[in-house]
Amino acid sequence: MADQDRNFEINDLRHSTDIGEDDQYRSAESGFREETAAEIAAPVTLRREREHDYDHDRVDSGRGVGYAALALSVLSLFIMPILFGAAGIVLGFVARRRGAEASGSWAIGIGAVSIIIGIFILPFF
Repeated sequence: MADQDRNFEINDLRHSTDIGEDDQYRSAESGFREETAAEIAAPVTLRREREHDYDHDRVDSGRGVGYAALALSVLSLFIMPILFGAAGIVLGFVARRRGAEASGSWAIGIGAVSIIIGIFILPFF
């Protein structure tokens, strides 16, 4: 076993001086020599051109939901304020998520006002 270790040390290229340079791992005088390489591939651009305007589709789909939410919230002022007001608020949040911020916000506000009126004011009439 010791003979195999000794043969391994003799044939080990890191400790060999046969390759034309000093032993860089044991002597502090020799500097480290590094081999570097450059990539041959062309540089990659990270910008992508949009083929389709997805933001426009998002606002268009949100616009219809926003108008439906607004209609439910206004309808809740006159008929079944708790049910239609809650539905208008939920659809208002969906419309805001899809990009129709103004109509969604109005639907949420009118639906909340309708529920408050339905709970606190209408029982006294």
